[in-house]
Amino acid sequence: MRETAAGGNDIVPTLPPNAPRLKPNRLARWFGRTVLRMGGWRIVGELPDVPRLVLIAAPHSSNWDGVWGFAAKLAMGLDIRLIGKRELFWWPLGPLLRALGVTAINRSVSSGVVEQVVTLIRGSERFWFGLAPEGTRKPVEHWKRGFLKIARAADVPVLPAYFHYPDRIIGFGPLFHVGDDDEADMARIRDWYRPWMGKRCGTV
Repeated sequence: MRETAAGGNDIVPTLPPNAPRLKPNRLARWFGRTVLRMGGWRIVGELPDVPRLVLIAAPHSSNWDGVWGFAAKLAMGLDIRLIGKRELFWWPLGPLLRALGVTAINRSVSSGVVEQVVTLIRGSERFWFGLAPEGTRKPVEHWKRGFLKIARAADVPVLPAYFHYPDRIIGFGPLFHVGDDDEADMARIRDWYRPWMGKRCGTV
């Protein structure tokens, strides 16, 4: 399913019924579409009709990934939640981060970040949690396994999203359902990402 942005040629996926939504804001959606259109980007793939999941985005090789990613989020009206350390939420940055869908995490409490995120997912009717599995913009040999632990503990699937800079595409792939073998799950997901190229590098 697709919908064409009014007044432009950019195309964004239509949100399925169970996907979490931002509060309706025509100006924000117009702004997101405009940023994507000016950058020559488009969004491909069909979003799954599930209320809770872990979304991973790769390859992550540039600060520009955040610009295009947030533009895509606004353009679709999709409420993807991120996390940030609690120390960042001071005035006036705190309200801005919350408006962008960033949730404060307390890294000093006895329960770890994984446990706090799992609690957020399990305690919400609709919650799509997003993160970059590489954990850095530099090329890395091994991805962090936190997203697998979160998905397994929260009993939710993983939705892979990618940045493909040669064709300026932000895409969504099929849902991955994690098992009990981190090595096998990671190999399967990394292999799926093999064709996609970031601004400065690929994923493998």
